[in-house]
Amino acid sequence: MQNKKATDTVEHLFRNEYGKVIALLTSKYGVAYLEKIEDAIQDAFIKAMRLWAFKDIPDKPTAWLFRVANNALIDGLRRDKKMSYLEDSKTAEAAGSRVELATKDELTDSQLKMIFACCHPALSEEHQLILSLKLIGGFSNKELAEALLKKEETVAKSFTRAKKKFKNKVQFLQIPIQMGLQSRLFVVLRVIYLLFSEGYATTTGSQMVKQDICYESLRLALLLRENKYCRHPNLEALIALMCFHAARFDSRLDENGDLVSLEFHDRSKYSKELIKIAEYHLENSGTLDRLPSNYHLEAAVSYYHCSAKTFEKTDWKSILYLYDLQLKQQFSPIAALNRIVPYAKVYGAKKALTVLEVLEEKTNFGSNSLFYAIKADLFFQLENDKAHQEHLQKAIRLSKNELVKKHLRKKIRKV
Repeated sequence: MQNKKATDTVEHLFRNEYGKVIALLTSKYGVAYLEKIEDAIQDAFIKAMRLWAFKDIPDKPTAWLFRVANNALIDGLRRDKKMSYLEDSKTAEAAGSRVELATKDELTDSQLKMIFACCHPALSEEHQLILSLKLIGGFSNKELAEALLKKEETVAKSFTRAKKKFKNKVQFLQIPIQMGLQSRLFVVLRVIYLLFSEGYATTTGSQMVKQDICYESLRLALLLRENKYCRHPNLEALIALMCFHAARFDSRLDENGDLVSLEFHDRSKYSKELIKIAEYHLENSGTLDRLPSNYHLEAAVSYYHCSAKTFEKTDWKSILYLYDLQLKQQFSPIAALNRIVPYAKVYGAKKALTVLEVLEEKTNFGSNSLFYAIKADLFFQLENDKAHQEHLQKAIRLSKNELVKKHLRKKIRKV
């Protein structure tokens, strides 16, 4: 039991604390030692997995990980004779103590510095995103491939090239001021958005929602808002979007921890406080002089879901209009796929299936679980049980999340 608890704790810490520790160590030693910092942190997590399986987990595991990684890094640099000074054990201990005493803001500030450094204009946007999500979010190549719609091999090669360029162009972690900060803001917002998205709909593993990742993303966005040069309608809209989504956390899983589809949400569990905060930020995100961003449009969609008294009373026409507007501004295969759901509510499953098949001809959804799940649902509405089950089985095979697989299997049993 202790072994499983240790494994779960380390997995949780890797996803939630890896970015904090790597940001603190990179801030302390500089970007030149990035790869050695990565190795030291990974070794610290391996050591934690081994030790905590047989011993009590420390009261402050993040501080423990930092101290172990810091000591390993110092030892490695000494061996390589890359340190111009020697840090004694008291210095290393003091470094660990700083983590124990640090406030959440200080830790988050280190992460923001790391994100802004990763979003250096000398790097391509693809490299900026990959660096940020790997180093701050602890994303695997598989998760990154899913998020960026790329192959795992491509992501791995891009990460190697991005790190090399990062080390050449960036020496220290510094948040740029004024125009320099503003020029990187949009990519930073996308990083935060992708971090939140992975927490809200986890692509792999046995969890559907990782609330701590979502709240960490929200904290980063709110911290950005404290800087006057970062105050932008897109940031306000992103905060609104995250708050609307977070408001529905308690209704997404039942008492057994199983996934609950939107149709069967207990809407009394929606957080009125978070919805109110989301509405404030959405109202504050006015874009009279420019087109609304995808954050605005997605926040508005989520608003309609949160404000509907029941699933049946959802304003599907307005949601469909928002998807149409989003696709008109910039085509996205995933947005086009999600649009099928409100389209079916407005025009019926038969017409929606036709639109989906046209979309299928233009886009390769062969490995997309959501595509087959949506297609299965349309066949269910058309009372075609054979096609319904066939596409559900494909969706189950392609899904990498065990909770989603279980949810889809229940649909087959019900039929």
